[in-house]
Amino acid sequence: MALTRQQIAKRVSQELKDGYYVNLGIGIPTLVVDYVPDDMAVMFQSENGLMGMGPFPTEAELDPDLINAGKQTVTCVTGASIFSSAESFAMIRGGHIDLTVLGAFEVDVMGNIASWMIPGKLIKGMGGAMDLVAGARNIIVTLTHADKHGNSKLLQSCSLPLTGVGCVKKVVTDLAYLEIADGRFYLRERAPGVSVEEILEKTAGEVVVAGDVPEMDL
Repeated sequence: MALTRQQIAKRVSQELKDGYYVNLGIGIPTLVVDYVPDDMAVMFQSENGLMGMGPFPTEAELDPDLINAGKQTVTCVTGASIFSSAESFAMIRGGHIDLTVLGAFEVDVMGNIASWMIPGKLIKGMGGAMDLVAGARNIIVTLTHADKHGNSKLLQSCSLPLTGVGCVKKVVTDLAYLEIADGRFYLRERAPGVSVEEILEKTAGEVVVAGDVPEMDL
């Protein structure tokens, strides 16, 4: 069965490490903050000027002036800092972000990502993604494996305008966890109940399957 948005975020949280500085993109990535292990210290950064972003607020915690890059209300953890977007982008461009988690429209076998434009459609645009794909040390992309028409989003070559070139290392979809290397997708894990055959059928780019592929531990 395909993963929910929350389950995708939970699988991504397994890639976090103690002491990481992490930027979360709009959409599914924002949910990762809810799945940080209790014994792990991770600081989440938002490019609009917040370091130390916490979980989404309860009604009692709601502060309309405290928002993430997607204009969603958030909370702050102990030790958080608020600053200008110029300083925030200096952190990103200076290579001080250990990991960024981004949404995307397409990813291909060369680690290219398209996430900012679909010709003829009105969408939110680039945001901080172009800086993040250039400055972050590691990039994980979250997306559904295929669109609503069944067309794969994991391609041999992206068809949409690129956000970044050769930058994506890992992909978590509603069907699988894959790594990108040597111009191929490497299937590492599959969603519970999802077969390798279904994943291969819905992946347009070349996929390497080495031995038995375990189900995700969620």
